[in-house]
Amino acid sequence: MYLHVGSETILTQQNIIGIFDIENTSVSKYTREFLRKKQQDGRVVNVTDEIPKSFVVCYDKESRRESIYLSQLAAATLKKRSQWMKSGRL
Repeated sequence: MYLHVGSETILTQQNIIGIFDIENTSVSKYTREFLRKKQQDGRVVNVTDEIPKSFVVCYDKESRRESIYLSQLAAATLKKRSQWMKSGRL
């Protein structure tokens, strides 16, 4: 199954570790440090020209690397899309 996270970016659901709301999670210094470090490592992909509302953490088993996708879609919207895909309603 796949999850459309914005623009022309589609992720494989089996690689998704979590979907997070940026506003709520970036309050934590640990989350800010995590995102900063991934940005420095070139592992952050911004899929929007707008202010991002969420980020999706993915892990690719083949490359054994994490990637972070910044999306203009709300975390709740991405979660619903993910659930719909898993239930086969879409």
